[in-house]
Amino acid sequence: MPTDPTGTYLTLDDGRPAVRFTRTYGHPADRVWQLVTDPGELAHWFPSRVEIELRPGGTIRFSGDPNMPESTGRVLAVDAPRRLSYAWGGDELRFDLEAVPGDRTRLTLTDVLQSADTAARNAAGWEVCLTALDARADAAAGETGSWEAYYRAYVEAGFPHGAPVPDVDTDPHPENDTDTDTD
Repeated sequence: MPTDPTGTYLTLDDGRPAVRFTRTYGHPADRVWQLVTDPGELAHWFPSRVEIELRPGGTIRFSGDPNMPESTGRVLAVDAPRRLSYAWGGDELRFDLEAVPGDRTRLTLTDVLQSADTAARNAAGWEVCLTALDARADAAAGETGSWEAYYRAYVEAGFPHGAPVPDVDTDPHPENDTDTDTD
């Protein structure tokens, strides 16, 4: 399975770090909107179970992610079926949908990061999630790829890294290990 990074690392105009992904789906915006807002659809690709009050200021609840405690966030913006953003942990997730010719929709996911050192870790996670979303949108089964391989690819691509990763040895360059303990 290819693990070529599809995300980009950027600094927003306000100075915050972010990772961004773009996908184009062969569906109208209403269908893609459903994929990114309906809890039943999110269950197929998003890393947490989601309950969402789909209105600005609404509460969004996250549960079931083995790498994160249950939490709540706040819906920051809703403009159906074009824009959704909400707070998740210390990050802000933005989903922007744009109609493109041929009854297709371009989805841009921007993860505005609380800390730049989470860029490689989060980008690798979004690769796995978006691959599952791609399969759901196309009604196809497919391999999501290895988070660890994506992580290494993002580190090698120069994305900031170093944030803790639960239950995973994430050293992308084990040959640089300086531990000389041999017992």
